[in-house]
Amino acid sequence: KRQTRAHPCQFPLRFSYILLFREMSDILPSQTLYINNLNEKIKRVPLKQALYQALSQFGRILEIVNCRGDSLRGQAWVCFETVDAATNAMAKFQGHPFFDKPMRISYAKSKSDVVAKRDGTFKPREAKQKVAHTEKAPKQVPMETTPAQPVAPVVHAQDMAPSSILFAQNLPADCTDAALAMLFKAHNGFQEVRMIPGKTGIAFIEFENDFQATTALQSLNGFKLTPTDSMLLSYSKK
Repeated sequence: KRQTRAHPCQFPLRFSYILLFREMSDILPSQTLYINNLNEKIKRVPLKQALYQALSQFGRILEIVNCRGDSLRGQAWVCFETVDAATNAMAKFQGHPFFDKPMRISYAKSKSDVVAKRDGTFKPREAKQKVAHTEKAPKQVPMETTPAQPVAPVVHAQDMAPSSILFAQNLPADCTDAALAMLFKAHNGFQEVRMIPGKTGIAFIEFENDFQATTALQSLNGFKLTPTDSMLLSYSKK
C-alpha cells in the first residue's frame, strides 16, 4: 500500500509549525523569534510598541530589539520567556498583515543575550580589532512608560447591552489607531478602529456583529498594552 505522509495540519498547531521550520532549516525552536519583512517606513519606537502590543498576548516578552541601521531595517528580534509562547505567537502571526506587509517569522538562529544571562551561558563578545573609530552599540530602548493620563470613568462590560462596537479606555497617550488595529485584526469580524481627535486614552473598535465583538472583549479586556497600561474594554452605548 502506498503510504501517505500526514499533513502538518493534522497535528496540534504548535507542533505543525515546529515540523515546518525543521524541514526548512536546522534551526531549533527557541524563545526568540526573528521577524522580517516589516514596514521600513515605521519608526523604530512605534514599531517596537506595536510589536509588543500585538505579541505580548501570548506570554511575557523579555526583550524586543529592532535596530536603526540601513542593513537591519525591516527586522526585529522578539524574546519570550518560554519557547511555547514564542511558538504560539509565530503560529498565529505568520503571514499576518502588519502595517500593510505580511510578517515573516522564524526562530532566531542564536540565543538572545537576555536568555543567556538568565541561564548562565552568556559570554561577552570580543571587541572588533583594527576599527578606526569606536562604534556605539544600538541602544536597547526599554518598553516605554508614559505619565498617567486622565481617562473617562471606567465602564464595565457587564453593565452594558452587547454591541458590535467596543469602547476602549485606559490607552497610553501615544497609542495609535494603527497599533490597536494590529491587535484586534487577529479576531474575526474586525472592521475598524476609531479614535477621537483631541482625546487621549479612549477609542472605539467596530466588529461585524455582537458575537465577534464579545469574543474580542473577553480575550483582550485587561490586556497590557505597556508594562504599566492595561486596556479596559466595554460595549459601546447603542
